[in-house]
Amino acid sequence: MSSHSEHTDDLRIVSKRYYGRWFSALVVLFCVVAMAHSMMNNPRFEWGIIAESFTEASILQGVLMTLQLTAISIVLGFAFGTVLALMRLSSNPVLVAVSWAYTWFFRGVPMLVQLFLWYNIAALYPTIALSLPGVGELWSAQSNALVSPFSAAVIALVMHQSAYAAEIVRAGIQSVGNGQLEAARALGYRPAQIFRHTVLPQAMRAILPPAGNEIIGQLKTTAVVSVISLQDVLFSAQIIYQRTYEVIPLLLVATLWYLLMTSVLSIGQYYVERYFSRGVTRREKRGWLSIITGFTLPKAARSVSNG
Repeated sequence: MSSHSEHTDDLRIVSKRYYGRWFSALVVLFCVVAMAHSMMNNPRFEWGIIAESFTEASILQGVLMTLQLTAISIVLGFAFGTVLALMRLSSNPVLVAVSWAYTWFFRGVPMLVQLFLWYNIAALYPTIALSLPGVGELWSAQSNALVSPFSAAVIALVMHQSAYAAEIVRAGIQSVGNGQLEAARALGYRPAQIFRHTVLPQAMRAILPPAGNEIIGQLKTTAVVSVISLQDVLFSAQIIYQRTYEVIPLLLVATLWYLLMTSVLSIGQYYVERYFSRGVTRREKRGWLSIITGFTLPKAARSVSNG
């Protein structure tokens, strides 16, 4: 009996060693450190100029313009996109055809082309007027005075975004099972109550991940407004480096600002998604890096890193 217990005491569990995993991690880490060392010690990056220009007044004005364009285009784009999605899901063939045609056109034409078309709308319609048969003209205005660079950018961004938002909302609504709708009807819910209490909460879980990506993508898409001399972050950087000839440092300033804004949006997207997924998915602790990048370590890797 004693010999058996001594033999048992000698046994111990040896964890599996992942030599390939650690080797690949060391190789990648070495490459990252080498790249960071090269960037920090390369005088051509001119980090001092980047630090000075990062909070320059014109750059901050460009940041505000970028955020303003993003907010307006996202709010109006998703509002209009929701209407288009409901039209696409209706039983009216005319509404379905109009919604499909709108989505087909504005998803098929590049954003830059749409921006130029709206910016030069006066070439097609020099005067925009409102008139009624038998009454005459009620209101008119010159297109050049009515469509400024800012309004042209807003119109192009909203119409571009609404086409993609319509498909996101439509897919989210269609992800709700018919059984849920039948159960709500059996409880005596009216159509508006079914949409508000049954469809929308469940659809939001399918809508939010692609919607968050669209918001981040829309923030970066606003950079195209620099071609019509609208002062966003990129155009503000261009104004400065055309005067100082410090092209790379100013482009890096714009890059850092875009990275900062998209990181904040990624963190907000994570918490909003977690709120709407309560009671459905298991909540995991995630670090700031995984929230920003969207990358989560596998369970085995987390156990190794924690051990």
